[in-house]
Amino acid sequence: MGFKHKDIIALRDLTKEEILLLLDTAENMREINSRDIKKVPTLRGKTIINLFYEASTRTRTSFEIAAKRLSADAVNISPSTSSATKGETLLDTAKNLMAMKPDIIVMRHAISGAHYFLAKRLPCSIINAGDGAHEHPSQGLLDMLTMRDRFGKLDGLKVAIVGDVTHSRVARSNIQGLTKMGSQVFLAGPPTMIPTGAEKLGNVTVCNSMNEAIDGADVVMMLRIQLERQGKTLLPTLKEYSRYYGLNPENLKLAKKDAMVMHPGPINRGVELSSYVADGDQSHVMKQVENGVAVRMAMLYHVSGGELTAE
Repeated sequence: MGFKHKDIIALRDLTKEEILLLLDTAENMREINSRDIKKVPTLRGKTIINLFYEASTRTRTSFEIAAKRLSADAVNISPSTSSATKGETLLDTAKNLMAMKPDIIVMRHAISGAHYFLAKRLPCSIINAGDGAHEHPSQGLLDMLTMRDRFGKLDGLKVAIVGDVTHSRVARSNIQGLTKMGSQVFLAGPPTMIPTGAEKLGNVTVCNSMNEAIDGADVVMMLRIQLERQGKTLLPTLKEYSRYYGLNPENLKLAKKDAMVMHPGPINRGVELSSYVADGDQSHVMKQVENGVAVRMAMLYHVSGGELTAE
């Protein structure tokens, strides 16, 4: 099958087969990243604009590296150095950028749905690098690729997602993607950080405690507390949060012996994840970052009209 979408905004918009295609393409792209000369002419002549209205290290850098390894021209724009500081609207910014004929705009924005808004109005492709508390599709894809690398499959895995689920676009993308691929997702976190109706998102079980969620899990995914999105304090103290919802060597023993530990970053060490676990043998955090480049290469490739097909 071919990839028929102009944009990649949310994993809920993609079928299981389309997700598989992106994962399989990312596997092929990893070979490029292991070469001495990490560049192919695949997207030569294409222009990609990285428009990030929120801070980012891993996502922005890996999208830029992905573009350059495919020989595209990458331009980075941040609001602090753009006309957004002068009051220019998102649409006016996008229209002005569009007048310069880019092929793809990769955007991160604080408002959920901002990417759908632009995708309906611009002829170029839009890739969502994170919008509010909605979705973060490239993170969901790289997480699934990392799990598939470890276990050889996604179907049947028990994945525990723990922490600030309500404000986490990473959690939503993982829920959408993993449930389509046949994984069982178990959520845990303070009641104030679990969204109402979470069970309706897919094959999701909301647990009463962290220990219940991680018991027998193949994957334990810890989430950062999204203090910048909460607007008000939803927990007594970080120390109290860590006591009940932090992953440490003791409660990790509840998961399967070969369970993998994941975190989208940045890590609040000693809060949601102890340094011992973050740097331990079961941690796949650096593998997630590594896979992020290959996944974003695959996304850029397919919205540019790539013909690679899944086997």
